[in-house]
Amino acid sequence: MAGKSLAQELGKKKPFESPEKEAMLNIVRTGDQFQNRFGKLFREFGLTGSQHNVLRILRGEGRPMQCLEIRRRMIQVVPAMTGLLDRLEKDGFVTRTRSEQDGRVIYVDLTAKARSLLQQIDAPLTDLYSECLGHLSQAELKQLSALLEKARQSLPT
Repeated sequence: MAGKSLAQELGKKKPFESPEKEAMLNIVRTGDQFQNRFGKLFREFGLTGSQHNVLRILRGEGRPMQCLEIRRRMIQVVPAMTGLLDRLEKDGFVTRTRSEQDGRVIYVDLTAKARSLLQQIDAPLTDLYSECLGHLSQAELKQLSALLEKARQSLPT
């Protein structure tokens, strides 16, 4: 059963000016609603979404990483990466070490405290993914991902 259309949700009286505008507003509205849900979950664990993203990247890599590489892999652009890492280090979630070969290069690594916190977040995060998108079939999820990836192809990198 279909829910309300975006036009109905917004109380829009006239049709959208173009299908592109309707689709874009749907993406933004859906993204905002999902961001609010995920932000609430991460706040329960004392993190922001960006902080969780850094920790997730480091855990997935399984080794210390350079700051620039972490920035490149972030889901969302973070303009103040240094400040983000400062907070994570202050909270005991990461350590930073200068390269012995090149003092300009800094490596970031997870602490045991961060690994433990990520393990606590894993199950509720999986539940939230299911809550947000579990009503879609596997085929619909693949199609959604493919369409979003195709939409990003026109954007500069």
